Amino acid sequence: MRLLLDTRAFLWFVGGSDELSITARRLIEDTNNQRFSSVVSLWEMAIKVSLGKLKLAMSFVDFVQREVRGNAIELLAVSPDHLDELAKLLFHNRDPFDRMIVAQGLAESIPIISRDEAFERYPVNVVWQDDRSLDEDDQ
Repeated sequence: MRLLLDTRAFLWFVGGSDELSITARRLIEDTNNQRFSSVVSLWEMAIKVSLGKLKLAMSFVDFVQREVRGNAIELLAVSPDHLDELAKLLFHNRDPFDRMIVAQGLAESIPIISRDEAFERYPVNVVWQDDRSLDEDDQ
């Protein structure tokens, strides 16, 4: 299965955050899946680092090397087909990074791992399932 991680899902995965659903974590950890992160997510993270909104324990380039390449996550570049899809999107979400990730998911027919409810307003397959409540029932 091919999967596109949105920026927060990627950060939650590499940070080991409980914010990431169990379903999403299992899909990302499954090395039989082809996992992608958009270069747009890297752009968003770089901006947040420069604004002080994202703190990293290492340089940005070392972070990318360790967390993207180290987790065998492939980078998805922006193509003209993605931009064409972006031009057709309705403005359910005004965040330019999110909109580009949605456009890439649509153009590539790749499910997006995201908790962002705005993604669900688009005709893209969003994978999440907040399954923490399911685990609590098992205890």
